[in-house]
Amino acid sequence: MSANQAKFAPAWLVEPKDVNHIDSKIWPAGLTRSAAGDISLAGVPVGQLAAQYGTPLMLIDQDDFFARGEKVKSAFEKAAATIGSSAKIYFAGKSLLTTEIVKWIDQLGLNLDVSTGGELALALSGGISPDRIGLHGNNKSLYEIGRAVTANVGAIVIDSEIEIERIASVAGAQDKIQPVRIRVNSGVHAYTHEYLATAREDQKFGIAISDVPALVAKIRSHSHLKFLGLHSHIGSQIFAIEGFVESVRRLIPLHKQLLEGGEAPELNIGGGFGINYTSADQAPAIEVFADQISNEVAKLCGEAGIAVPVLCFEPGRVISGPAGITVYNVGTIKDVQLSEDGVTGIRKYISIDGGMSDNARPSLYSADYSPILASRSSAAKPALSRVVGKHCESGDIVVRNCFLPEDVNPNDLVAVAATGAYCHSLASNYNYVTRPAIVAVKGGNAQLILRAETEADMFARDPGYSEDKTG
Repeated sequence: MSANQAKFAPAWLVEPKDVNHIDSKIWPAGLTRSAAGDISLAGVPVGQLAAQYGTPLMLIDQDDFFARGEKVKSAFEKAAATIGSSAKIYFAGKSLLTTEIVKWIDQLGLNLDVSTGGELALALSGGISPDRIGLHGNNKSLYEIGRAVTANVGAIVIDSEIEIERIASVAGAQDKIQPVRIRVNSGVHAYTHEYLATAREDQKFGIAISDVPALVAKIRSHSHLKFLGLHSHIGSQIFAIEGFVESVRRLIPLHKQLLEGGEAPELNIGGGFGINYTSADQAPAIEVFADQISNEVAKLCGEAGIAVPVLCFEPGRVISGPAGITVYNVGTIKDVQLSEDGVTGIRKYISIDGGMSDNARPSLYSADYSPILASRSSAAKPALSRVVGKHCESGDIVVRNCFLPEDVNPNDLVAVAATGAYCHSLASNYNYVTRPAIVAVKGGNAQLILRAETEADMFARDPGYSEDKTG
């Protein structure tokens, strides 16, 4: 990287020796570049998929998704077995959810975590057994609670005192016993983006540790509620194990106290395990999280003289994120002159046919991503680049800092890595842009699991819209 480029690039960004290189740490296992230069996913050329389904296009390497799901399940089950317990793994549906994904979760033998009535309806439609579903949410409506109890979901997570009476009333009306957990705000400050930290004191989720014993007693006073145990979630996209360890240290004494009043068979540690989005990221292997969390639970339970509870975890991103990529078509290109402290340089702005409507994370969290030229290889030099969307926002940036070939042209395809989590989930119709299709690819075959949205889909809710007037 030249001194001028270095002035306008973050310290972590390294100029690639080979601009066509595919970093296996970031991209799905099934992604390859042919001798001709184009990339394929699971044996299917990405250009062929883009021509068939349009762009933007989200692609999921199905084998990669399954391999990651199996790895996560195995890691936590083995770690729990080592300390004389067992583990329940809930896939966090908020990361990526379609009826086909629900079927994959079912086939993997995972449970499923949902957080709204809509996610619950999709989960049930996907065919997973309701007793393997957990329902979250800080503001569950009576309708959502009623739907969950009627469906016989395996657990509802109580997020505030008022929900105790709501769930008990609904369960009583149906003469059912509803298993519940209570979400604890442990006060642990996980090292992540401010908006991804979910256990700090001044935020909407959970119940303070000091308030939990009284509320658990209230839960136990209801014959139609069954208390499963504590639930904690400290944040998302976390690399440091220390936050999880500290959370366990705060939860085990509370868990012991609650055992004095009755059963508390489970302890839910939540999820939030980070993944690599750039070559500079160093996400720990999932086994590191599984082993260290389980070992800390075993140590503290031993010191407290209590049995190790069943451990529950809620991974999402770590399974779906790296298995997904998004493919875009390049539109306009600008070389923008930069100047700072007497140093000048150029940043190439590459506009694509999507943006913050299909990937809001860079705008929301300043998230970093990694792109490659997908439709061909290039012998050109790397150019300091920024991949931007088509929306009327200066913050509509998909990849803020990257290197792409100097000769990127209109109609080239650019692929962005690790978009399988929270891209489709957060997608919108901002500026009336349609949302992309999702296609699963496996063994040389492609399966449409969510069709691309059409303008007709968007405008169907507007009673005044008439296609006859659009010209």
